[in-house]
Amino acid sequence: MKPVRAGKMPHMSAPASPEQAPAQPRNPLHGLTLEAILNQLVAQYGWDGLGERVPVRCFISEPSIASSLKFLRKTPWARDKVESLYLFMLREARRSGGPSSRP
Repeated sequence: MKPVRAGKMPHMSAPASPEQAPAQPRNPLHGLTLEAILNQLVAQYGWDGLGERVPVRCFISEPSIASSLKFLRKTPWARDKVESLYLFMLREARRSGGPSSRP
């Protein structure tokens, strides 16, 4: 039997590299870009509705996809709120029996 070096477990593999990331079949956000999520939210709620649900200036004052993406990419708490709203929208669509909002 080969000796095992300290800190190495023979039965454990190395963590997956980004190229070999495991599939996430149960994650509805997997494979979606922030732009796609934002476009679907705007289509569902409009800018006014989006601004009511996530009260940030980029949704209220002269909203645009470009300015919103720039803000959301730099502001993790706001991005979390937008992603949570998207997941809520998907749950509501499933409950009401409507078509899936995922492209």
